[in-house]
Amino acid sequence: MAEGVQLTQVDSGARYEVFHTDCPARDVVGHVTSRWGIWVLISLQGNDLRFYELRESIQGVSEKMLAQSLRALVADGLVWRRVEPATPPQVTYGLTEFGREVGEPLTELFGRITRRLSPRDAR
Repeated sequence: MAEGVQLTQVDSGARYEVFHTDCPARDVVGHVTSRWGIWVLISLQGNDLRFYELRESIQGVSEKMLAQSLRALVADGLVWRRVEPATPPQVTYGLTEFGREVGEPLTELFGRITRRLSPRDAR
């Protein structure tokens, strides 16, 4: 075995059947790759944001769709939500460790795509 590499045996009963329509992992993938979910994860990669800061950073998202996306990502354990008692309440969102782990390759993918595109003014 190579140094630093750990192999673990996964019990076949504990595996997710990702191609089955009832698989819970499919729901998480759906939330991550939804129209707005991916942008939430990329936006929060840099730092924690309040709801309106997040909405301003993702142009084109409505409050309703952002709230729905955030609710799903919080339920999936990718995003945390903190409400500070104030008038009006201040709600801040950030990535959990799982959210960072999932968001990093998305940020890298976005970077790869934008590096390969032609400059905007050349179109």
